[in-house]
Order: sequence, then C-alpha cells, then structure tokens
Amino acid sequence: MPMPSLSFLPRLSSLWALSAMARGRGGGGSRGAAGRMAVVPGRLALFVLAAAAQVACAAAAGHDYGEALSKSILYFEAQRSGRLPGGQRVGWRADSGLLDGKANGVDLVGGYYDAGDNVKFGLPMAFTVTMMSWSVVEYGEQMAAAGELGHALEALRWGTDYFVKAHPEANVLYGEVGDGDSDHGCWQRPEDMTTSRQAYRLDPQHPGSELAGETAAAMAAASLVFRSSDPGYANQLLQHSKQLFDFADKYRGRYDSSITVARKYYASSSGYGDELLWAAVWLYKASGDGQYLDYLANNADALGGTGWSINEFGWDVKYPGVQVLAAMLLLRGKAGGAHADVLRRYKQKADLFACSCLGRAGATNVRRTPGGMIYLQSWNNVQFVTSASFLLAAYGDHLAAARQAAQCPSGAAAAQPAELLAFARSQVDYILGSNPRATSYMVGYGATFPQQAHHRGASIVSVKADPSFVSCQGGFNSWYHRRGSNPNLLVGATVGGPDEYDNFADERDNYEQTEATTYNNAPLMGVLARLHGGGRRFGRSSSLADGSSLLLASDLSTSVVTMRE
Repeated sequence: MPMPSLSFLPRLSSLWALSAMARGRGGGGSRGAAGRMAVVPGRLALFVLAAAAQVACAAAAGHDYGEALSKSILYFEAQRSGRLPGGQRVGWRADSGLLDGKANGVDLVGGYYDAGDNVKFGLPMAFTVTMMSWSVVEYGEQMAAAGELGHALEALRWGTDYFVKAHPEANVLYGEVGDGDSDHGCWQRPEDMTTSRQAYRLDPQHPGSELAGETAAAMAAASLVFRSSDPGYANQLLQHSKQLFDFADKYRGRYDSSITVARKYYASSSGYGDELLWAAVWLYKASGDGQYLDYLANNADALGGTGWSINEFGWDVKYPGVQVLAAMLLLRGKAGGAHADVLRRYKQKADLFACSCLGRAGATNVRRTPGGMIYLQSWNNVQFVTSASFLLAAYGDHLAAARQAAQCPSGAAAAQPAELLAFARSQVDYILGSNPRATSYMVGYGATFPQQAHHRGASIVSVKADPSFVSCQGGFNSWYHRRGSNPNLLVGATVGGPDEYDNFADERDNYEQTEATTYNNAPLMGVLARLHGGGRRFGRSSSLADGSSLLLASDLSTSVVTMRE
C-alpha cells in the first residue's frame, strides 16, 4: 500500500503545514496557522516569570475534577442530533435532523454535531466515540464512583447507535450528513436548519480507509465497554467492527477522495495506515483473535506504526495511540513470543511520545506556551492538550503496574509514571484555570470562562423560549454579530483555547479559540476521571478478550439501569 505522503521525522513541521487547515477546522472555513508574534527577549523573560507566578497561585487553589468530569460529559447532550430522549438534561436543545438520510433511503437520524455547526462529520465523530470508549475502559470505575458512568454510557451509545445505522451493508458506510460549505454560510439553530442534509457514502467504488478504519476502532472499543452489561449489543458492535475493518483493508483509498466535501474541513493528512493499525489493535483487545495481533505486528513497518515518531495525537493522526496500546499489550504480557520484538519497537515510539511531552526527547520535544500548555497550532490547540494528557495518564498507569518507566533518548532520565501523571495534571489544570489569564477554558467551570462560544445553538435563543424561525442570514444579523454573552450556556464545552503566548479573545467570531468540539472532550473525560478518582486497580475486575480488565458487572449495574430508564 502507499505510505503516508508526509515526513514526520525528526520534527512534524511538514505535517503541521499540510494539515493545519484540516485538523483546525471551524465555523469560518479552513485556515492555516497564525503568524508568529515578535517578542523582545527581555520582555519575554518578565512575562514568563509573571506567568509562572500566576499559574502557581491558581494551582494552589486546586480544582474540582469531579465537577469538571460531570460537565465534560454533559456537553455531549448539547451536541446531539436526532430525537432527544426524555432524560435530556440540556433543556435548551430540541429535536433536529429528523429527516437525515431519508433522501438516500436510509435512516441516519441521530449521532453528534462535531462542533459549533450542524454537520455530522464521520471521521471526528468516530474518533470521539473511540476516545469515549477508551476513557471508560481505563477509568470507568472512577466514573462509577463519581456517579457519572451512566451518563458516559448514554453518551457513548448515542454515537454507536448512529454508527449501526450508518453501516447498513458490510461494504457500505455513510460518512457524512450535510456539508460544511452550505452549513458555514448559515447561522441557524439545529432545530431550524435549512441547509443541505445530503448523505455521503463509502462503498467499494468509493473507498475510505481512514473513516471505515476509525469507525471499526470505535465500535470495537465500545464493544469492550458494553461486554459485561449488554453482551448482545457488544456482539453486534463487534460484528460491525470486523466488517468495517475488512472493508477498510480490502478496498484501500483516502476517504476525502470519495467524500470530497469533507476535504476542506477534515482532510486526512496522515493517510490511512494509522487507522488500519488502530482498528486492528482495538479488534484484538475486543475479540482476542490472534489475526488482529498478527496484522498489527506484520504491518508495523509497512503502515508506519514503528516508523513514525510523532508528537501529536488526534482525529487525524492515530500513531501515538496505536503505539501506546501496543506497548500496553507488551507490558501486560500479551505480546506472544512471535511478536514481542515488534511490540518492543512500538513501545520505543510510545516512550518517545511521553518523553517529548516532558521535554526529554531533544528535537522532537513538544512546544509549550510560556504558561506551560502544549502548543501545536493556532486553531483548536486544546484538542492536542486533552488527547496527550489522556495518553500520558493511561500509559503511566500501565507502566506503574508493570513497574517500568518510559525510556528517553540520548541519555535523558527515564520518564517515571508519576511524572507522566503530574504532567497530564498540569495540562488539565491549565485548561481549568491554572494559567496566566486565570481563565477556565471549559464553559461553566470556574469563576471566569468563555461567554461567547462559537456555537450556533448556544448563541441563538432557545427554540423553546422563542419558537420563531431563525433564517440563515437572520441568525448572522441578530445573533452572530452581537457582542453579548450567549443566551444558552454550553456547559462543559472545552473551547479551542489560547495562542502560543497564552493570549485568548472571548469573541464569537474568533472560532480558532472559542469553538469547542466533541473530540476535545472525549479524552478529557477520561483523564478527569483519573484525577478525581485515583489510579486504575489492575487485576480486580473481569477479564476482557485480550486479558486486560474492565469493571465487574456489579460495578456497572446501577449506572446501566439508570441509563436504560
């Protein structure tokens, strides 16, 4: 198969340049990275000292991770498309998209709007569901203790139920409903939308290995979550996952060449090798079928799994996630004699990711702002902060259980599990307000947080308060351009966040910084559960197919009953 068309080593500047528009999409179309700000060195030093003092003061106050966890999960209810359930807690939302798929002869009602618009983009939605699932796999026990597991499972099932609908045949997957161009030309509540609801599909003549592979990963990971509480549903998800993986692997091709309307917003810059490996490792974890471990090992070089050293993880680039999962298999003794050497090479890359975040990897170190936040790009940078924080927390827990550390290059000190968790905590604390601005970047958390999130539904009066129709341009004229706070609070939304110098402008048209996305929150809910509830207790719970563990059915039962009611 063709290799990804990018050179990731030793730095990822080429990836950032090629994918800045795609991974940083938002309400105003695609944009590249912003220009650098010139700073006088002496002033920068003073700024860094001042920033450090402010961060120290804010950190001393501590954070309520339980509150943040609850709100991070609640946010997904504001993003729901379809007919809302009786237990809907975000009261300003109402039913929307009830005819999705009808013109194509398929029921595509449901799923999630990705961000502040009304499009259902398949690739980021699938990554969101995968990361929700992984969050529960690692930290479901902590969510249960916080009383949030039921809500997390509801959020997860809202996504997987949609994917079951979107996969009506073995080699057919509907990958998008609506299109960004028409949607971004309007400012309407989802309940009022008059823009195109065209559905776009993949099939053997129109392949899309990234999207099919990511959806396979999502359904395999979710099957792990539902295995104890709803085995029939888990089996259904696993069957869909296997079919989608076969489709993705047999009919290889870039999804944005088949669904061209997605290219401006969610183009795949890394190719599909990472998604094929990502799906394979999740299928091995979910099924225990050795053919998927064989695939992960035998294609490690050809698909880039042991070749690329990458310090970003998100909806486009999955390599660090693959490498961490493969390393976890090795740490738990699930490598198998034939594959131990390959998994050790995966672990070397996982270690390098961890070391790059801690500043111990030389040329591949992740940049940070003066206030200490991971910084990769100007548009929705927080997505990389939350995803890296989750990887570090989860990997650190598995390293600790194996009494190992991440080995850093060039003689640098090994990264101990406690250091990985501490760094993840520092990033989450930054998001929650321990930053130079003393501003929380989660809406509704803390004393100061964004008031003008770039979000159609939140920025227009609720249809329940005023059912008068809001037209495409009427929304811009009456709501988008107003300077006041949004009439509806988008609780739990984690916005794009500040720039490389920790600056932030709370303005609705500043979509690079004030738009939230589902894939910002999906990994964040996991790391928040970890910080609130403590570490994972290995060996206490029931076995999964790959020999790792999840919650006992008794741990899940109360929350699951609540969810079903």
